[in-house]
Amino acid sequence: MTNAPLMPKATAVWLVENTSLSFDQIADFCKLHPLEVKSIADGDAAQGIKGLDPILTGQLTREQIERAEADPSERLELANPKVRLPEAKRKTGPRYTPVSRRQDRPNAILWLLRNHPELKDSQIMRLVGTTKSTIQGIRERTHWNAANLAPMDPVTLGLCSQLELDLEVQRAAKEKPAPADRGSTLLPAEVTTAPDAEPEPTKPGGELNVEAVFAKLKQIGGKGEREEER
Repeated sequence: MTNAPLMPKATAVWLVENTSLSFDQIADFCKLHPLEVKSIADGDAAQGIKGLDPILTGQLTREQIERAEADPSERLELANPKVRLPEAKRKTGPRYTPVSRRQDRPNAILWLLRNHPELKDSQIMRLVGTTKSTIQGIRERTHWNAANLAPMDPVTLGLCSQLELDLEVQRAAKEKPAPADRGSTLLPAEVTTAPDAEPEPTKPGGELNVEAVFAKLKQIGGKGEREEER
C-alpha cells in the first residue's frame, strides 16, 4: 500500500491512545476506515496490538501532530524515509491464513459457494487461502466435516477484506458469458385462455367493408327474432 505507515494498525493504536486527532485524520494517515479506527478506540479491534510511535520511527513529527490536533481539517503526511527500502515482491499462490483462523476456512468456503457461485476456484483460493481439493470436497459434500459446516462470511471471519471480496466478484461478473438465447417462451395464461375474436371484415386494401358489417348485423338480428318466435 503506497504512502502508508509501516504498521498501520499499530500506528493507529498509538495515535488513538496518545493524541486528540479525529478518527478521520487517523484513518486517512493509516489508510484505514474511520469505523475501524473507532472500533480501535472502543476496544473492539486491534486488541493485543502494541502501539507504534510514528515519531520515533521517523514517519511523523511532533509539529505535524500538533498542527493536526489544532485544525481538524489538517491531514497528516508521511515523512520521507531516510533510508530507501526495496519494494517487497508480492508472492503468488494461496493466501497465508493464521493458525487461529484456519478452522474457519471451510465455513467461509461454503458461504462463498452458496452466495457467489460465479467465483472460480482460483478466486476462492486467493480469498481464503485454501486448496482446490478442499473446495471440491466442500462442494460435493465429501469433506470430512461436511455435516458440521455452517456458511459464514469470510469478511466477518477476518479471512479477507470487503474490498478484496468485491473485487473478485466484479472480476467474475465480467468474465461470465452473456446468457444464450432461450428461444420462444410460453405466453401468459390470460392470452392463451382468452376467446378468439372474430376479425372484422375488411376490403383487400385494408379498409373496413361497410356492406359486410351491415350484412353481419342483419344476420345477428335475424337470429334474435327466430329465437323469440320459439
